[in-house]
Amino acid sequence: MKLIVGLGNPGKQYEKTRHNVGFEVIDELSNRLNISLSQAKFKGMYGAGVVNGEKIILLKPLTYMNLSGESIGAVMNYYDIDVDDLLVIYDDLDLPTGKIRLRQKGSAGGHNGIRSTIAHTGTQEFKRIRVGISRPQNRMPITDYVLGKFSKEEQAEIDQAVDKACKACEAWVDLPFLQVMNQYNQ
Repeated sequence: MKLIVGLGNPGKQYEKTRHNVGFEVIDELSNRLNISLSQAKFKGMYGAGVVNGEKIILLKPLTYMNLSGESIGAVMNYYDIDVDDLLVIYDDLDLPTGKIRLRQKGSAGGHNGIRSTIAHTGTQEFKRIRVGISRPQNRMPITDYVLGKFSKEEQAEIDQAVDKACKACEAWVDLPFLQVMNQYNQ
């Protein structure tokens, strides 16, 4: 059983913002894998399905970004999911807009959703897909920037990144994560 989590903030006002690219990936993956995110439990929206013989749970924590780990930890505990079977998708200021980077472990790097996930899983050693959103220009405060929407040009790059992240998630159903990393980190 594998748990794929997209980080973001709940609510209409946060849709299509930079901080919600993790939610965008999960929404698209839900469509592709035909796994409905129809169950409200564990402080999140989730759905489960079977893909190529593997049970997959998709999760969007509804705790707001800074408390994402509460929802992730609750699902992992309930379903007895090992941290080796956890993949978290989130926005990253340190990658150019539209680039993705897969990692097997790492620090929070200033990302509060990842900090919360580390706190609730008890480890930094979980798989991630970071989706680049670049850093703000003109001294815009980080909070305003990540809660802002993409420009038309940026949205086209993000749409491609969401597609690539979904393909990486789909590949992970059948392949070792290291092999998926080698394929999608180019």
